[in-house]
Amino acid sequence: MHIDLSGKRVIVTGASRGIGLAIARSFAAEGARVAVCARSPDAIEATGGELAARAQAVIARAVDVTDSAGVKAFVDEVAGTWGGVDVLVNNAGQGRGGNLDTLTPEQILEHANILQMGHFRFVQAVVPHMRRQRWGRIIEINALAGAFPTPDGIPSVINRAACLALSKSLGMSLAKDNILVNSLNMGWIDTGQWDRHYAEAGPGVSREEFDAMALKVVPLGRFGKPEDVAGMAMFLASDYASFISAASIDISGGLQGQIAYYPTLKREFTEMAKARNNSRAEP
Repeated sequence: MHIDLSGKRVIVTGASRGIGLAIARSFAAEGARVAVCARSPDAIEATGGELAARAQAVIARAVDVTDSAGVKAFVDEVAGTWGGVDVLVNNAGQGRGGNLDTLTPEQILEHANILQMGHFRFVQAVVPHMRRQRWGRIIEINALAGAFPTPDGIPSVINRAACLALSKSLGMSLAKDNILVNSLNMGWIDTGQWDRHYAEAGPGVSREEFDAMALKVVPLGRFGKPEDVAGMAMFLASDYASFISAASIDISGGLQGQIAYYPTLKREFTEMAKARNNSRAEP
């Protein structure tokens, strides 16, 4: 199977690192025209410089996904420069932890403005261009917690669930315009967030111990790579996926409902590590 994406006009949000960067690199390697954005001007400029060596053309801009006018201006610039937009990869937005006892409503709304509304703003800006050409692919980079709720991380759980519902709704309503919308739901993908999770485990815990704990719930027994996500994104952007819309596809190594047990597993592991450190510190 050869996926030909040469010349495709692709927008990737949150493209300065992690999954977004891997997706942008993959499209660039196939000769697509790639427009990338992220919040940091320096980081996205560096990304644009890297992609220019392989992509047919590159546009790199600093964009705040909470700024509706800024999002529209970026999308209109891409469409005006290249004569349209073929593919939107909605990747911007990170997870956020917290529970009923630690969160305020305002914190959940802040996360929703970045995640739910950030994705909505880009879709709303790009769809008119796709409708004019009667062809488009929108790929929502989501999280497994949106499909399988966990007992912690309320902002991520409810906002990812909303993004998943949005993807399914759009996948049905836009299909008549030949605009296909699908969601990719991330499991444990090895990006910088796992370095942060490891640091939160506290002193006296090796990375090998932490990884073994986290991977207990993953049937495949390893972390996913950003490139694992990029491969599916390219497939959904291709003509091979011309009859797929409103689909929800897990990129998780078999991790499904087991994700609900992970907060308990992590808490027990952290408590065990603290107890072990305390016993070592005793005279």
